[in-house]
Amino acid sequence: MSQIRPLHDRIVIQRSEPETKTASGIVLPDSAGEKPEQGIVLAVGPGRRNEHGERVKPDVNAGDRVLFGKYAGQTLKLDGKEVLVLREEDLLGVIEA
Repeated sequence: MSQIRPLHDRIVIQRSEPETKTASGIVLPDSAGEKPEQGIVLAVGPGRRNEHGERVKPDVNAGDRVLFGKYAGQTLKLDGKEVLVLREEDLLGVIEA
């Protein structure tokens, strides 16, 4: 499989389906409102540079499950699979297990 090495504060994510059941087995209905998207971080860039030229390390790591906006980032195909490349600032949060 081809690899992509993101630059600066960019992150490569593979979209995943949101959970439709809670841990106790309750089925969550689809609501009329927009829900954030979920995905698994595949690769993380080295970070952006601050005003002093120092590298600021991203707050996420490969393997993290994250939330992001529906229209965030740029979709591209990598070895026939769709991945999303976005900036760290477009992430809404990390889903803790």
